Amino acid sequence: MTNPWILSLLVGAGGFAGSVSRYGLSVVAQRLSIEWPAGTLAANVLGCLVIGVVTAIFSRGESLTPETRLFLATGFCGGFTTMSSLVYETAAMLRASEYLHAFVYAAGTFFLSLVAFAIGVVGLRVMVRIGGGIWS
Repeated sequence: MTNPWILSLLVGAGGFAGSVSRYGLSVVAQRLSIEWPAGTLAANVLGCLVIGVVTAIFSRGESLTPETRLFLATGFCGGFTTMSSLVYETAAMLRASEYLHAFVYAAGTFFLSLVAFAIGVVGLRVMVRIGGGIWS
């Protein structure tokens, strides 16, 4: 499918679903967190896990259509992850002279997101090996 309008709608629908999911996660996390942006951290880490799985599936070349990849990776993960919120919240910590918290939060988010991505890629590969026919 190469219709740019349809592809744009797929990305938009995925972005809507990702944004609504991020909002729900943030509401839950705010109830559980003590003045720490746990929702943003969780969204970035989970989003990277999802995009790692999508990348691993797509790299196999047979499991996801390009349209599904657009919906999930560009749309959903783009709407779900929150880099702009990460930067805003880190800047707020810096303005409040909470330098250690700002560093731990920014570096921790980046590191955990990289780890989650790797777990998504490796996890799917392990499931393919174990599941055999299910994932083939």
